[in-house]
Amino acid sequence: MQSFSEIVRLRRSMRKFTDAELQPEQVETLLRSALMAPSSKGKHAWHFVVVDDKAMLSALAGCKAVGSDFVKDAALAIVVVADPQESDVWIEDASVAATILLYQAEDLGLGACWVQLRGRTTADGEPTQDVVRQLLGIPAELQPAVMVALGHKGMERKPFNPDRLLWEKVHVGKFEN
Repeated sequence: MQSFSEIVRLRRSMRKFTDAELQPEQVETLLRSALMAPSSKGKHAWHFVVVDDKAMLSALAGCKAVGSDFVKDAALAIVVVADPQESDVWIEDASVAATILLYQAEDLGLGACWVQLRGRTTADGEPTQDVVRQLLGIPAELQPAVMVALGHKGMERKPFNPDRLLWEKVHVGKFEN
């Protein structure tokens, strides 16, 4: 069993996937972990939309002008949706849940990549959130925040090189340049 530190070192964004489907147990493990994600005041202001239909994955792949095309080749995408009326820190809560999905995927030996939805647009300038909301039937009061594309790794990526850590970005006691 890998330590969390090793999982953090190994996890890299994966934008190429094989054709293999995920096993139901893998999907359940991913969702179980996401549902355990910490949230402000225990509000759990997020929802998860699981998409494995290839036609829908292809449609979602066009939700942004750049940076989402690879979704069409994923075995699965999980869209993290949040409720701004439920929590004033819905963006942070959705981000934490998406991050948990990324690390759980690595722990399972799967590849995953974050796709930013909030504040992005299609090639035609339409808000990405509106496109995703319409495609997936998400109620207007909820906000699609991020999508995580998941699947079996379709390429090898080198682990993060610890020599590249930006220690100059760490400030102890107070911020100093």
